[in-house]
Amino acid sequence: MKRKTGEAGPELHELSITQSIVDAVCEQAAGRPVRTVLVRVGILTAVVPDSLRFCFDLTTAGTVAEGAQLEIDQPPGTAHCRACEKDFALPDLVLLCPCGSADVAVTSGQELQIVSMRVG
Repeated sequence: MKRKTGEAGPELHELSITQSIVDAVCEQAAGRPVRTVLVRVGILTAVVPDSLRFCFDLTTAGTVAEGAQLEIDQPPGTAHCRACEKDFALPDLVLLCPCGSADVAVTSGQELQIVSMRVG
């Protein structure tokens, strides 16, 4: 499907997220060169790792993070059912326990955080 001119696509989502990551990393680096950045991006966030990597290379250009390696930890989605008290895997955003209950709490897979960075 072809997008209309000016219509935002998925890559814009990753671009704004990546820009925020790079801004935070560069601020914390305080002028030191950044070698590696580890981010945790849960499977339920709808962030595409390959798009994030592509945008990372674009947004680090001309910064202390230029040339840094982006490592992505992608935890799976899990939830806890309040009805049957069981934990179960969430392969997607369908929040339904195998017992049939929709009374669930997501316990992982929605993370989006900078875990660590290596500088110097």
